This record gives sequence, C-alpha cells and structure tokens, in this order.
Amino acid sequence: MGFKIESSLLDACALAILKRGDTYGYEITQEMKGAIAVSESTLYPVLRRLQKEGYCRTYDQPHQGRNRRYYTITEKGEQKLAEYRAEWETYRGAVEKLLYNEDDRRLAIERGETK
Repeated sequence: MGFKIESSLLDACALAILKRGDTYGYEITQEMKGAIAVSESTLYPVLRRLQKEGYCRTYDQPHQGRNRRYYTITEKGEQKLAEYRAEWETYRGAVEKLLYNEDDRRLAIERGETK
C-alpha cells in the first residue's frame, strides 16, 4: 500500500532537490525515487509548471554531443519551498497525532523513526 502523492508534495520535493544545486530532470527523478514513487513522465509536467510559475528556470548545457536541460531554483522558488516546509511540519505533526498515541510517539522518536 502506498499513499497518494499530490502535486504540491511533488512541487515541494522538486524544489528541495533544486535548492541543493542545479540538476537535470533524470537526476531529479532518480533522487525522488529514493523517497516516493515517481516517473519521468510524472516529473516533467511538474518541472514545467514550476518553471511557468517562476519557481525555477532552465538553461541548456552541452553533454556528450547533445544539449542537456538543467533546472535551477529561483528566489521565488526558495520562498515557495520555505512555505512548503512550514506547511509540511504542520501537516506531519497533525497526522502523527492521529497515528500515534503519546507512548507510540515517544518510542518512535527514541528509535529515530520520527522527530
């Protein structure tokens, strides 16, 4: 079983990856796959939307005889990422209150399973 991943979470994850440094779509997909199920066909519309909204921009760079499109976060994107992070902390805290009673939460924290 998995949880449904909504577009705002994909946006937040993509922006977080871009905050670490400029990269290209395939690399973003591979990094995201370490945490959530996402395909390149899902990610590229996310990147186009982020670009359209001014949260990232692109530039091309030659690589092995072809151009590779790189994505970079903008200042507006960094501000949006900060909003997403704040919203995530609130959301995560609310869900954890439902999933864990205080004893469960304390044990999870001790095991390093949650903050």
